[in-house]
Amino acid sequence: MKFLIVGLGNPGDEYAHTRHNIGYDVAYAFATKHEGSFKPGRLAYVAEVKWKGKKFICICPTTFMNLSGKAVKYWMDREKIPVENILVIVDEVAIPLSKLRLRPGGSDAGHNGLKSIHESLGTTEYPRLRFGIGNDYPKGMQSEFVWGKWKRAEEPLVKLKIEKAVEAIETFATAGITTAMNQVNHKEFTIE
Repeated sequence: MKFLIVGLGNPGDEYAHTRHNIGYDVAYAFATKHEGSFKPGRLAYVAEVKWKGKKFICICPTTFMNLSGKAVKYWMDREKIPVENILVIVDEVAIPLSKLRLRPGGSDAGHNGLKSIHESLGTTEYPRLRFGIGNDYPKGMQSEFVWGKWKRAEEPLVKLKIEKAVEAIETFATAGITTAMNQVNHKEFTIE
């Protein structure tokens, strides 16, 4: 059983740990927890993880967000991973910071990374984990918000949600997407 775990984001220090790069952060957290480490590979940083008899190819595309599909398609084909065993982790302004949303497919909801994957794979039916980043920004300031760093007050919740996202990846791979969806979709994550 092979899985492709895709953390969406942009390469480069100026993008590190911004809201738009949360996919990178989740993929890194998953790989690190399972003793994998990322190395530069074709079109992506790549880590290989073996856990519970399964193999995970974790990628963080280096193509920039708008061309993420190229990296996904390349690694999917190279590793012969079926589309239902892909999990794309992506930031989502339409979901509050307290939530994660896992889906087996659906529209790109205007997200350029997902749009690119749709174009490259020719389908919208691939699993994706949307990491709510909220929409706490003034009108017309979405780009600045998305490209911005987390506020200090948000950091503990972001850290908790990264852990929960890693658990969701594990459940997705071991118990299936329905169980993983039940685990995260109706939860409100808070810091007590």
